Amino acid sequence: MKKGLLGVLSLILVFTLAACGSDNSTNTNGSNASNGGEGEKKTKLRIYAQYSDEDTKGYYDYAVAELAKEMPNVELELEIQAQDDGQKLKSYAATGNLPDIFNAGLDQISVFRKSNNILELDKYVDQFGFKEKMQPSAMNTLYADDNHVYAFPYAGNEFILLYYNKELFEKNKVKVPTTKEELLAAVDAFNAAGITPMSIFAKEKWPNVALYDVFATRYNSKGISALDSGEAKPSDEAYVKAAQDVIDLVKAGMFPKGATNLNYDQAAALFHEGKAAMFINGQWEIEASTKALGDKVGYMYYPAPDSASYEQNKYAFSGGGNPGGFAVSANTPDKDLAAEVASFMALKYAEFKFTQKGSPIVATKVDKEIVKAFDPMMTTLNEDIPKITSTTSFAWGLSNSKFKAAIEDSSQALLSGGYTAEQFVSDLESALK
Repeated sequence: MKKGLLGVLSLILVFTLAACGSDNSTNTNGSNASNGGEGEKKTKLRIYAQYSDEDTKGYYDYAVAELAKEMPNVELELEIQAQDDGQKLKSYAATGNLPDIFNAGLDQISVFRKSNNILELDKYVDQFGFKEKMQPSAMNTLYADDNHVYAFPYAGNEFILLYYNKELFEKNKVKVPTTKEELLAAVDAFNAAGITPMSIFAKEKWPNVALYDVFATRYNSKGISALDSGEAKPSDEAYVKAAQDVIDLVKAGMFPKGATNLNYDQAAALFHEGKAAMFINGQWEIEASTKALGDKVGYMYYPAPDSASYEQNKYAFSGGGNPGGFAVSANTPDKDLAAEVASFMALKYAEFKFTQKGSPIVATKVDKEIVKAFDPMMTTLNEDIPKITSTTSFAWGLSNSKFKAAIEDSSQALLSGGYTAEQFVSDLESALK
């Protein structure tokens, strides 16, 4: 009996040791987890991102599918981003419940860095080589004003374009202007032909700020952003001259009567129907204008005071962007992994936009084959983006709220025809005080 019991006990011990060895082969936190073997547990990360329509779903689904190939050990738990101007995210921060990864704009970055809720990503930018993957002209979307990185960007800068109807220019034998003198000549020629020289939806205030900024960049490439930051003053010669340029063009009849009462639909109709020779809007207008005018539409580089300054500032564009993208909670348990996933998601969002949405407006370089072909103007813009030497800001991106309100009102007043450059400067300086 003793020999029999010893034999049974020996067998039990052997099976027990074998079972222990089997359990140790699955390491949910170690190197084996990255292999994504069958039966292994995945690391779950909460992510807060847009997923409200077919457009935003496309971005997320594409990035997640790519993530599954590269990091099969990671599982994302999506929480759909609320359309509430960031209020829900701020509530999460206040209660210590921020998702591991979240979509953050400039506003959230500014608030969360002060409350230590957002992870500084500088070391990861170096570790992942993210800076080298950026479009050189989009570095302003990576670094915040304190020269630190708080989010991996995917949306690039957006730009103000001066669209023009090639057919109207050719039929009326008008040269595409490169200087203010040539622009004034074009205005006279189109007015004589009964064609509105340029359409603008000046009922909204930001297009008027953009118009002023277009001319300001011909003298100071930083445009209105230098006024916003305090690097320049409204009384500087560059900004006085830009105001006078707008006034001179208004007096010459460049815009339709009652321009400050025109909304987008009304102003766009003038251009799309061939009743206006030029139109000012962001690059997002490319699709609508191409649909309306086909190969008749193009965009010109901003006219300058003279040929020399035209060439010098040809690729200084009005418009821009702000820091933002996928950020990481400062309290996430695995900061290294969350930062790696956030970086990956940003790159894949940009990749999807570039290859499948037909848009080159991305922060990072993309070297994959295009699925949806660019419109002709998008192709030109894609070629121009690497050449862009500087950007400025849209009105909604200005940080000084008093200055923003003042330049919106003052730039709209420039189109009234009864407002002087001196009044413009005085009103802006009063706001900046």
